Amino acid sequence: MKKIIFLLSIAIFITSCDKKEENNSLTELNKQKTAITNKIDSLNNTLKIIEAQISKLDTTKKHLIVTTLPVKKGLFKHFVEIQGVVQSDKNIEIHPELGGTVKSIFVKEGQKVKEGQILVQLDDSSIKNKINELSTQLSLAKTTFERQKRLWDKKIGSEMQYLQAKAQKEGLENSLATLKTQAKKMKIIAPFSGVVDEIFPKKGELTSPQFPIVRLLNLEKVYVEADVTETYLPVLSKGTELVVSFPSINKKVNTSIAQIGNYINPNNRSFKIRTNISNKDHSIKPNLLADLKILDFQENGIIIPSKLIQQDQKGDNYVFTIKNLDNKSTVVKTIIHIKKEYNNETYIDSGLTENDTLVNKGARLVKAGDVVKINN
Repeated sequence: MKKIIFLLSIAIFITSCDKKEENNSLTELNKQKTAITNKIDSLNNTLKIIEAQISKLDTTKKHLIVTTLPVKKGLFKHFVEIQGVVQSDKNIEIHPELGGTVKSIFVKEGQKVKEGQILVQLDDSSIKNKINELSTQLSLAKTTFERQKRLWDKKIGSEMQYLQAKAQKEGLENSLATLKTQAKKMKIIAPFSGVVDEIFPKKGELTSPQFPIVRLLNLEKVYVEADVTETYLPVLSKGTELVVSFPSINKKVNTSIAQIGNYINPNNRSFKIRTNISNKDHSIKPNLLADLKILDFQENGIIIPSKLIQQDQKGDNYVFTIKNLDNKSTVVKTIIHIKKEYNNETYIDSGLTENDTLVNKGARLVKAGDVVKINN
């Protein structure tokens, strides 16, 4: 037992000595590290001073070549881009009011017609026969009525005979007028001037009011209709500038909003807008897709290319500008505030003035404080 206690005492003594030596060694190393760090900082400061002096004295040093861009003010426009569809108020399918067999087709597809022109004639022979029959009956009824009237005026005959003759004549007149109206409905007439786009039935086919006979178009004036999200309701109004492009036919039209809908669609939270377009050459067709650029912001101010804007680790946007320091073109980091961006251009709200000069080509290669050579 005594031997065991003696050995444990020796082990504890050796361990405590090792820890003491370890602590002494760590403290010494930390002191050395601090001393070396201080020397490095001092040398770095000295090196910076020497480099600055060399930069002033060394005329052979090669500087990075950049181009510059003067800051200018201009009118900045921001557009909302949506898609619309071409429509026409005069794009209709004409249905017959009465069914019948196609007797004659007086026009061809693609033919221009005038308002009131007869396009298609349906078979009205049965109606004409009834008109002839009623005309004969009406002629007799008129003669009978006139005779009864003359007798009644002389107080000859009964009033009942006179009234019956009168009623028969007027009834036949009304029936004849109805038949003549029906006969007119057997003629398909153009309600406006335009172009016959399509004729659906062929001669001899039976038609009914459920099926169209002719599609008639007038493309002199068309309009584009589009859905706009309700977010833009406060900034859009009748007369707002917009640009309509038709990619399929490579055509662009500058116009304005002609009408704004008063109903918000609950399904997609949007409202409709409409713009009218003149279409003298008939190149714009109904249901053609259109790209709309609607002006939602415009203001005079400083506009710069978006490609020159960079962002630092703090999330601040900045550009590099050129300042003349000690007769040298020196790069300066300038913090800016972006208000709007569109079509590779950015409207700057603050941070730049018209007197500033931007680093253009080479802006991604320089850093703040660099002395550069300008070659425009």
